Amino acid sequence: MAYSRVHSDFPSQTVFKKFVVMLLFFLTLLYFLQYLTDRCSKTPTSVRTTDQAIRSFASDLKADELQSLSRKRLIQKWADKSGVGYHRGSGVEYTGSDSVVFGPWADFAVASQSEMRFPSSINTDVLMNFQYPGKRDSGTLSLLGEGIKRLPQALIIGVKKGGTRALLEFLRVHPDIRAVGAEPHFFDRNYEKGLEWYRDLMPKTLEGQITMEKTPSYFVTREAPARIYGMSRDTKLIVVVRDPVTRAISDYTQTLSKKLDIPTFESLTFKNRTTGLIDTSWSAVQIGIYAKHLDNWLQFFPMAQILFVSGECLISDPARELGHVQDFLGLKRIITDKHFYFNQTKGFPCLKKAEGSSKPRCLGKTKGRTHPNIDPEVVQRLRDFYRPFNMKFYQMTGRAFGWDG
Repeated sequence: MAYSRVHSDFPSQTVFKKFVVMLLFFLTLLYFLQYLTDRCSKTPTSVRTTDQAIRSFASDLKADELQSLSRKRLIQKWADKSGVGYHRGSGVEYTGSDSVVFGPWADFAVASQSEMRFPSSINTDVLMNFQYPGKRDSGTLSLLGEGIKRLPQALIIGVKKGGTRALLEFLRVHPDIRAVGAEPHFFDRNYEKGLEWYRDLMPKTLEGQITMEKTPSYFVTREAPARIYGMSRDTKLIVVVRDPVTRAISDYTQTLSKKLDIPTFESLTFKNRTTGLIDTSWSAVQIGIYAKHLDNWLQFFPMAQILFVSGECLISDPARELGHVQDFLGLKRIITDKHFYFNQTKGFPCLKKAEGSSKPRCLGKTKGRTHPNIDPEVVQRLRDFYRPFNMKFYQMTGRAFGWDG
């Protein structure tokens, strides 16, 4: 009987143990599933969309990897044409050869003379509107495409009717110069609008390119040097100067073309024609007192940061003057005499091929106006008036401009 009881109890104990094991396993499984559910609800998915992948790549991108001039020129050309950047991981397809790999990213390349095909799944707004956070002059950066907006590193600050428009248009031929077309007048008329407003006017540039603008009235604006110094003490300043007598007549000619009923040049030049006292309050006369205005700038900027360009030489030998400017800006001399031809009708040089065009280009009809005939006696009085100021200006700049020969 004892044997029979033990034998009958054995199956029940075995079943009980199996039940306990299965129960523990089931409870462990439930706990594990609950853990995974909670974790997934709190943690964002690790699967990234194409747009997210592009953003991740772009956030690690450093613009200072773009050092080569040829690379920058190639990218700028594509950017102007298509306004996008390129990344193999983004879903952009490449065709072509002679690819250039940038920095340590072996997967990142741009194909020379290639076609870029964007599949419908890619959001190109990601490429166009990426915000690059790591620069003081921050702005909108398309992925190696359009660059960012920076405050200008160089300014053409004067002088009115000296040849500033011609200089700017000539400089824009250089692939490492990007310039605003219109005069911003920030440091004289719009300063209260702030630097961000000013920056937004600037063109987008790649690392290594120079942002420029020109506003000729800065040179004679008393507050401008301090304000520009406040923006950046390293700003490079360019001043195009011209024979002050010829400049004054040109200034008057421009005003006369807009307002025919103004007094004569002779009457505006003198406070008293009999005594020959020059009216220095007239802006056309005052602007030409270059030494006086330069004194104001030298309180904030050393002479090494100011380049004076001869307006006369800009007409007679533009390539030489442009060579000095390119050296001053630390750029390779790309603009040479092959870029110019002399227009006999206008009387000044024109570009054989302007920026963004395959056709020759001269400045507009407002440039090169015929000057009115001025009484030779008045011209001589003005030359006598300017002579001591010119001599001081020659000494200050270390260059004789030859206006008193």
